Amino acid sequence: MINRPTTETALSAYVAALAEIRETLALLTDHADDHFGVAPDDVNWGHVGNTGYIKSRLNEVAGFLGLREVE
Repeated sequence: MINRPTTETALSAYVAALAEIRETLALLTDHADDHFGVAPDDVNWGHVGNTGYIKSRLNEVAGFLGLREVE
């Protein structure tokens, strides 16, 4: 007999994943509010590249959800 996951198990996993997503979004927001730990006088083109990468990945997620067109 095959042991198939129940709806309750799927719901529990879904709720747990949503909680982790919310936690990650809060961490990202806090870190962004702190300018990703970079002082204004220390910003260089490497930091610009890093934020561009982050922006790209977040846009990819938003596109996956149908919230934004992926560039």
